[in-house]
Amino acid sequence: MTSHFKLAGRLAAASLAAGLLWSASEMPAAAQDVSSDQIIKALSPAPLTRSLNGPAQPAVGDSDRAFIEGLRHRTRSLTVDEGDHVAELAKESAKIDLEIYFDFNSSGITVKSEPQLSQLGDALRSAQLQNSVIVLSGFTDARGSADYNQQLSERRAEAVKQYLVDKLKLSPDNLSTAGYGLRDLKNKANPYAAENRRVQIVNLSSANQAQK
Repeated sequence: MTSHFKLAGRLAAASLAAGLLWSASEMPAAAQDVSSDQIIKALSPAPLTRSLNGPAQPAVGDSDRAFIEGLRHRTRSLTVDEGDHVAELAKESAKIDLEIYFDFNSSGITVKSEPQLSQLGDALRSAQLQNSVIVLSGFTDARGSADYNQQLSERRAEAVKQYLVDKLKLSPDNLSTAGYGLRDLKNKANPYAAENRRVQIVNLSSANQAQK
């Protein structure tokens, strides 16, 4: 009888192990980190478009260029109105979405995100981007209230900035943060999808720079 129970236990354990291995093989592969070179390429300015009546013209006017330059040396997050202005300028700016992982319902950056942030830091200190006005924009999925997600996205964007400054020793002078909460979902068909929880890096300087 004892031998029978031992054999049954071994079979159950083997079955459980096989089930675990099968489940692991069905899990989606983790997203691969975006390299610093890829980030530099994505954030580099596009060539200026040439006007029919003359030389190439930047995508933004004088008031927008003044607004962009005014973001240098900011020590606080952008207001909602300023964030809305940035969102409009971002349509004409080079940008990239990065998956940055945070603790649940928190702005605490997880260890899993450190390699991706290191790649971002390398890109932002590169010769191509080191003098650019960069906005770190936080987004959430649709779980929770709009007010809560707005505040959470602001804290998360600020946490990314502080990591870049404190841990990676980047200058804060050209880094600003904005939160958009659950607005502008990347995957509108699935409001709770992981890709909605993201940090968008926007190079506002790219709107009025020619590609060298």
